[in-house]
Amino acid sequence: MKSVSSDEVIRMAEAENVRFINLQFTDIFGKLKNVAITSSQLETALKGEIMFDGSSIDGYKRVEESDMYLKPDPSTFQIFPWRTGEHGKSARLICDVYNIDGTPFVGGPRNILKKVLKELKSYGYDYYVGPEVEFFLFETDEKGNPITQIHDDASYFDAAPTDLGEDARRDMCLLLEKMGFEIEASHHEAAPGQHEIDFKYDEALATADKISTFKLVVKTIAKQHGLHATFMPKPISGVNGTCMHINQSLFKDGKNAFYDEKDKLGLSQEAYHFIGGLIKYGRELAAITNASVNSYKRFVPGYEAPTDIAWGICNRTPLIRIPGSRGTGTRVELRNPDPTANHYLALAAILAAGLEGIKNKIEPPPYFEGCTYDLDEKTRKEKGIQRFPSSLEEALEEFENSQLMKDTLGEHVFNIYLNAKKQEWKEYHQQIHQWELDRYLRLY
Repeated sequence: MKSVSSDEVIRMAEAENVRFINLQFTDIFGKLKNVAITSSQLETALKGEIMFDGSSIDGYKRVEESDMYLKPDPSTFQIFPWRTGEHGKSARLICDVYNIDGTPFVGGPRNILKKVLKELKSYGYDYYVGPEVEFFLFETDEKGNPITQIHDDASYFDAAPTDLGEDARRDMCLLLEKMGFEIEASHHEAAPGQHEIDFKYDEALATADKISTFKLVVKTIAKQHGLHATFMPKPISGVNGTCMHINQSLFKDGKNAFYDEKDKLGLSQEAYHFIGGLIKYGRELAAITNASVNSYKRFVPGYEAPTDIAWGICNRTPLIRIPGSRGTGTRVELRNPDPTANHYLALAAILAAGLEGIKNKIEPPPYFEGCTYDLDEKTRKEKGIQRFPSSLEEALEEFENSQLMKDTLGEHVFNIYLNAKKQEWKEYHQQIHQWELDRYLRLY
């Protein structure tokens, strides 16, 4: 992440006639929040002196101790390309959240990721991440509200005119590039109405910030095209769901620490142990990487979503895939996360699991060469392969008993997140769904 000073931000804002600045942060569930200030308050904001009511943010403070501060990261200053006009431009700064006594707030998701990155740095590593964030485009009604009609009937890599989202994707890419993204690819995905835009990997904190911006841009441009963009993991049954694959590597002294040219697979001991950590803690971190009831409806055999905690080389069926690239491009791809996750917490949890693998030299099982969807229970038991959780309830049971997740997130976030997600599952479980009415209303 390029270092930028507060003075440089002030000079850029003046030179570009920025009149409004959005101070952005996320709640513990990943929802983007912001407060807008005028340019006259920019210097005050950069000193970390803008106060807000933490009791009004999910998972933050109680009402009797609600005063909190936003401390902007100057390196995240970006002008919104879609907000320019006679009244001046608008920009954003991504903020860390601080307590009234000047200490970092333990419940701030960005602070949690920074804490894990600091521990990693003590071992001499840097963590690089390249996400694959997919989304669906749906039609909207006359009021602009989303309806359950997908935008097209196209499939993987289809082109216009079959791919009706091409123009919207193009505008998204152009806007993202104006905001500093290096766009690597853009295409229609496998399911009707499903799309993917890939941007280049970066250091983990910068990548997490970019995911916030990516979601905002995608939804903004979709709306300008009269569409609704959703990151819901499984909005349509019987087709592929939406993922957020996490491609990751550790670098040390400027070199990819996951690569070893002498190894038959081209992988280092750090890579094997990182994989070992992800496999050992894969069930425990699922409630963070797959945060909604709907997330688990994606894990159906045959739709390129993992159902088993195994790893493979260029194999898209297990939890972990090692793509074919080696050298600088050597990476570990985790295939279960989806965009409902708070991306700061997800990266923190994933890194914590991998780092545990390195610290404790956790050896992974042999890599799996076949299709994991074909595994029967006998083979699964023989190979020691666990299933990935099949519901939010199951994931929460693993999460609740995870000391690693409690240590990584801290008790504040761990307890609030656990209780909120338990309530989410309870509410879902008590609802009567259309499938039940269609199945049973006439039958009984």
